[in-house]
Order: sequence, then structure tokens, then C-alpha cells
Amino acid sequence: MEAIETFEAAGFTVSLYHEEDPESPREWDNLGKMVCWHRRSNLGDRTVRSQDFKDMEELVASFEARVILPLYLYEHSGMTMRTYPFGDPWDSGQVGWIYATTEAIRKEYGVEHISDETEDKVKAVLRGEVETYDQYLTGDVYGYVVKDEAGEHVDSCWGFFGLEYACQEAKAALASASNGKQATE
Repeated sequence: MEAIETFEAAGFTVSLYHEEDPESPREWDNLGKMVCWHRRSNLGDRTVRSQDFKDMEELVASFEARVILPLYLYEHSGMTMRTYPFGDPWDSGQVGWIYATTEAIRKEYGVEHISDETEDKVKAVLRGEVETYDQYLTGDVYGYVVKDEAGEHVDSCWGFFGLEYACQEAKAALASASNGKQATE
């Protein structure tokens, strides 16, 4: 495995790598539920077949959703997903929905009455969940390994979604290792 980036400080080296087998963020404790239909892939939390429902309204009604956003997929030498159309009629289209139920929103925010402001917060959370899932689909997941001057493994951590975040965490681990060395000298 080849490092994407390498940083050095005080005799330590941290190398950043692509995560080869990341955990799906849909395994986490999410506010939203993703329901998708796709002929060749199981996407989101639940796969449905559109022919199992009379029409889209019946499908959406089955979710008991309070807040719902569409999911669009662009598929061409890989997959990428977001909550608004890609504008490519050949390689993209709607593939599902992400939604949050009234019960889940009340539990998450500790409210009985769900205001417009709370609904806006929920929409932002759902968009964030889709962005993270897109990072998973596109392979934008990383890990780092810290080694000392002798090349010995000192620390490592995996499962960082997004290159910028992974670089920040790798640099923080390097600073921690080099500060720890200076403190013991």
C-alpha cells in the first residue's frame, strides 16, 4: 500500500493511506434512514423494488417520514450520491430517499413540537449523512500510521472520512508523538 501523503517531525513520520475496506457509515447511529432502489447494488439502509408499490406516493407514505429528501446517484466508473440532481439523463437519476421520522426527531432533539427551525436542522443533518455516505461510495476514506526514527509502528488510526479531515488528524497524531518525545527528553 502506497502512502498518499507523508509528514515528518522530531524523528517521527506519519503516512496517510486510503482505507481499503471502510465500514459503511450506514452502520452508525444515524438520524436518517436511506431507502434505495438499484438493479445491481444494495445502497443505503434498505433496498426496495419500486414495483412493490402502486406509485411513489404509496412508497413515500410507507416511510412515515416527517422530513424527507431525494437521493440521486451518478454512476459511471464508480458511484457518487447527493440530494439534488446531477443533470445527466444517461448516467444519473433518482435512486431513493433519505428521511427522518417524527419519533426519531423528537428523540434526537428532545422536543415534543417540531418547529420549522428544527426541521431545517434535520435537513442539514440528512444532507451531512448523504455527504458522508458519498465519501464511502467514492473511496474518500483514510487512515494513518505513525512510525519512529527506527521505522517502528508507534500509532495508527483508520476510518477518517474526507482527505482534509484525515490530514488534520494525521498531523495532530504526529504533533502528539513528537511532543511526547520532547517531554521525555
